[in-house]
Amino acid sequence: MSKNPILNALTATAYITLVSSIMYYGTQFAPKNDSFLAPIAMLSLFTLSAAVMGYLFCYQPLLLLFAKKQKAALNLFLQTLAIFAVTTILFLLLLFSGLI
Repeated sequence: MSKNPILNALTATAYITLVSSIMYYGTQFAPKNDSFLAPIAMLSLFTLSAAVMGYLFCYQPLLLLFAKKQKAALNLFLQTLAIFAVTTILFLLLLFSGLI
């Protein structure tokens, strides 16, 4: 993605927010009958999300690692992970605080 850990973490948060919003609001338009396609769709979404998150978190650190910049690669990965952890904690605090 980029060498900016804040941008990487916020992009991951935006992706999760988009997917969650589509799932939450999309149920209004989904048919109510059960189908064998539901598990296929969920597993496909899970696989897509794993690939997107892998790209957002690991692409630039791997490029740095291959360029023999191990310390920079580890720092970028850990900073991105830490910022994403902070956004996750903020969402959890909002959820359990009862404000929203």
